Amino acid sequence: MAKNSLISGSIWDEYSNQVVNRMNNPKHQGEITEEKAAELGAKLIVADFGAESCGDAVRLYWAVDENTDKILESKFKSFGCGTAIASSDVMAELCIGKTVDEAVKITNIDVEFALRDTPDIPAVPPQKMHCSVMAYDVIKKAAAEYKGVDMESFEEEQIVCECARVSLATLKEVIKINDLKTVEEITDYTKAGAFCKSCIKPGGHEAKDIYLVDILKDVRAEMEHNKLKTAADASASGQASFDKMTLVQRIKAVDAVIDSDIRPMLVMDGGDMEIIDIKENLPHYDIYIRYLGSCSGCSSGSTGTLFAIESVLQQKIDENLRVLPI
Repeated sequence: MAKNSLISGSIWDEYSNQVVNRMNNPKHQGEITEEKAAELGAKLIVADFGAESCGDAVRLYWAVDENTDKILESKFKSFGCGTAIASSDVMAELCIGKTVDEAVKITNIDVEFALRDTPDIPAVPPQKMHCSVMAYDVIKKAAAEYKGVDMESFEEEQIVCECARVSLATLKEVIKINDLKTVEEITDYTKAGAFCKSCIKPGGHEAKDIYLVDILKDVRAEMEHNKLKTAADASASGQASFDKMTLVQRIKAVDAVIDSDIRPMLVMDGGDMEIIDIKENLPHYDIYIRYLGSCSGCSSGSTGTLFAIESVLQQKIDENLRVLPI
């Protein structure tokens, strides 16, 4: 599918270049044969997962070293739209080099974020965000095949929408990151509530422990509380707002949050980070960082880890901060 095959190219403005490139030229599409796995000295795992509600299906191939549980090679076949192909391609790539237990921790948020050209601009239109959700499920299916256990044994999160397989943690994260204000926006971004609709509010055909309306209300209240608390803390300490600070003051403010909330997590994994520069790119403030130690070679440094760092700094200091690794 090429841009010039459409009457209007405007729809492509909502897709990142990475999505478009991987739609047309996926890097990891194909299959791993028994012979190829044997050449690698690995066990072949083949897992299928389909989302009947939206008609997509994906098959994931792993070649796993049974001595280390490390995924040596990962490929996929996708029977879905171009966005599903791009998402599956990134999902397969993120698995390579990880152990099976590490791969299980990959989420649809990691997949979508890895497809972004810039950290603050979504990779696909809201109505296509759900295409990355299958990655979360097919990885668990492959891990279950490898370990000989039920897929549900990897389900650590509470699933709110069974149709789209969206967890409570994912919903909370998406609301915060994208500043969502309505249930309709949640459905656009995750497809939760798009099908049987029983998870939206009480009164559907299937009773739920928690509903989208409750989650939205609670998360928005938490966001407002944190915003007021940050403002109150800054006022009490006499700290100027970020836009009023000098460059030195900004670096000190960011460093303080990194020391208290971020660096301990990185150090636990043998890594670290340092601030290189802070530049105004109004309305944003771009913080350029360099990963150190094991973080410098970690694939999650440009996905989940970067996402977490940026979210903490936005909550603690200023919502317009962006973090860019160099």
